[in-house]
Amino acid sequence: MFNPFKVNTYLLINEKNEGILIDGACYTKEEEDYLVTYLSNNQVKLQRHLLTHAHIDHILGAAFISKEYGLLPETHRDSVFFWDSAADFASLFGLDYRKATPSKSYFTDGDTIPFGSTKLKIIHSPGHADGSVCFYLASQKTLFSGDVLFSGSIGRTDLPTGNMKILLQSIRNKLLILDDSTIVFPGHGAATTIGAERKENPWL
Repeated sequence: MFNPFKVNTYLLINEKNEGILIDGACYTKEEEDYLVTYLSNNQVKLQRHLLTHAHIDHILGAAFISKEYGLLPETHRDSVFFWDSAADFASLFGLDYRKATPSKSYFTDGDTIPFGSTKLKIIHSPGHADGSVCFYLASQKTLFSGDVLFSGSIGRTDLPTGNMKILLQSIRNKLLILDDSTIVFPGHGAATTIGAERKENPWL
């Protein structure tokens, strides 16, 4: 977990020791050093930095990662509003935001990202924020849900571009169709499964 919002940052490592970072949200010098040391000690060759969405808590490490590894953060096209407004959102929370430039190679729903012998599927899932996506690793039955779906909860919709109706449609039509055994790694908090959320999540 990184930064005051306790964002879950995930590192995927394939059989070639190549890495994909999801929501690299390191903020303090200690958090940055932890990331660099881990990658170095494990000889991970970081290839891409993918973001589930561009809310300020999820992009706080983007500038550092770009500078340290030469990787532009990758998002959905609809996230542009949040990149343009990032400094304003940071100031609301008293955060020191270092401007980051996102990649112009945007995600599209259904795209796949090759990763060694497997691939990640992009699932466009707005409602929490415009441009929200989930990453689905079918070979491992694993979903990285960002702030769309949590253990026992769903993403908040009271922030700019949030929409409860759209969020519930995203979850029901795109996530709950996955196998019940699919492990869900959210943007905050503990992991869960699609089956558990289908049966027990009070919002669904």
